Amino acid sequence: MEKVESMKKTKHLVEILSNRKVKYVVGTILLSGLGVAIPRIFHVLVGSSAGATFLPMHICVLIAALTFGAISSTIVAGSSIVFSFLLTGMPSLARLPYMLIELVIYGILLSAFNKKFNSYISLVMTIILGRILYAGILFSAVNILGLSSYGISVMESVRMGIPGIILQLLFVPVLSKIMNKGLNLKND
Repeated sequence: MEKVESMKKTKHLVEILSNRKVKYVVGTILLSGLGVAIPRIFHVLVGSSAGATFLPMHICVLIAALTFGAISSTIVAGSSIVFSFLLTGMPSLARLPYMLIELVIYGILLSAFNKKFNSYISLVMTIILGRILYAGILFSAVNILGLSSYGISVMESVRMGIPGIILQLLFVPVLSKIMNKGLNLKND
């Protein structure tokens, strides 16, 4: 009798974990945690310039966008940045709002493009249009609102971030495809 009850509980747990909403929530939480951990690992292994060079925080946001969509990627962007700042002091408080805006832009764009194009084309379009929109927001913040740029330059961030962009193009679509397959999700 005890064995039957245990089997019923196991079956019920499997049913819960196979629910799409549960996969979405658990996946978003895990990607948020990785969004804090991966940049920290890069900083420890490579040094203080690792963030600007390899763009590790972008990776989890982009995977969330391809796997779960815009809401998930926005949650991953916000929670990763805020918890990373609270736990490690990175990004700096001055840079935090700019990074948040940048990552949310990427997540929303990639989710939208991925509905019409394959993940590689979507990612390339996101990287290009995302930088253009980010440049416009930075320009507006500095020149219209009078905020400080805190030394942020879009052209410099693109130049420094080329290794990270290459990593994104190589790994984000592949990792997203693996997640979609493993979670039995449709890659929208």
